[in-house]
Amino acid sequence: MISIREELSGNVYPGRGIIIGRSKDGKYAVTAYFIMGRSSNSRNRVFVNEGEGIRTEAFDPAKLEDPSLIIYAPVRVLGNSTIVTNGDQTDTIYDLMKEGKTFEESLITREFEPDAPNFTPRISGIMNIEDGKYDFAMSILKSDDGDPAACNRFTYAYENPKAGIGRFIHTYMTDGNPLPSYSGEPTVVELKGDIDEFTEEVWSSLNEDNKVSLFVRYIDIATGKYETRIINKNK
Repeated sequence: MISIREELSGNVYPGRGIIIGRSKDGKYAVTAYFIMGRSSNSRNRVFVNEGEGIRTEAFDPAKLEDPSLIIYAPVRVLGNSTIVTNGDQTDTIYDLMKEGKTFEESLITREFEPDAPNFTPRISGIMNIEDGKYDFAMSILKSDDGDPAACNRFTYAYENPKAGIGRFIHTYMTDGNPLPSYSGEPTVVELKGDIDEFTEEVWSSLNEDNKVSLFVRYIDIATGKYETRIINKNK
């Protein structure tokens, strides 16, 4: 287990990332989702509230070039489940789970993003809270070492997650051309502090030039009530 600051500050471009876990005091289900950008189109974004979730939108609509992979709803809530992803597969999961499919079954219908030569992985997470019990799962869909003809699918499920521990998965191992996809299981990171301390730790650890927006949510496992923080670099 390493600190989030150590993991993020040593990586100039992890891309988009999802952290899910349980607060150190054991009371809260914790999640964070951040986006970064190297191009002007990717950097021209903000997070805004939409229902119980959020969506991305162009900070300056006049400068929006291609909305296809950058405008989406990263977070949606379906009953007792909170869905967090890095693309429009949020809607796929929401719609198919509403029809009775599982998280994993929903993602079988999707694969990595069609942005050659990077073939950016689709990363997703789901948090389930009911009757004081909490579990979560994370998924990554990625090309087989850059081969667009092959999709590798991995799902990681965590029952009764331990207090003070989070799992962190992101799109890229580091900066590069093409960008190297994330490899391995979700990284084990330490979760400490309240929602404001956690938000500050993540935001201040992201590369200053490339970070764009951050969403953080603490959900009370006993009651289901939640607090949310959003930080946008564009103001």
